[in-house]
Amino acid sequence: QVQLVESGGGLVQAGDSLRLSCVLFGRTLSSYSMGWFRQAPGKEREFVAFNSWSGNRTSYADSVKGRFTVTRDNAKNTAYLQMNSLKPEDTAVYSCAIGVPATSGTNPLRVDYWGQGTQVTVSS
Repeated sequence: QVQLVESGGGLVQAGDSLRLSCVLFGRTLSSYSMGWFRQAPGKEREFVAFNSWSGNRTSYADSVKGRFTVTRDNAKNTAYLQMNSLKPEDTAVYSCAIGVPATSGTNPLRVDYWGQGTQVTVSS
C-alpha cells in the first residue's frame, strides 16, 4: 500500500519559517520525482515545487521562488519543503505527491500518488 504522510504544518506569523516533511511508505522515493502543491480555501490546488527523482532538478512557482526550497533524503524516503519568509497568502493545505515528470501542461509532475495534506496558516 502506497502512502504519503505530511507533517510540520501549523500556525505561524508572517515572516516566520516552517519545514514540511513528506514520508513515503510502500515505494522507494528515489524511483520517483515529487512535488508539493497547496490549496487555499475556495481556490483550486496549485503547484508549489518540484524535485526530480535524483534531486538534481528543481522548479518552483513564481509566488514562492526564493523563499521555499524543496529537498529530499532518499535514504529516509522523505522529502521536505523549507518555507521561509511566510506570508498570509501562503495559507493553505499543503500536499506532497510522487510521480513522473510531465511532458505537457503547466504542472511539471504527472502525479501517481497524493498525500492527505497538512495545514499551514500564516497570520499577519
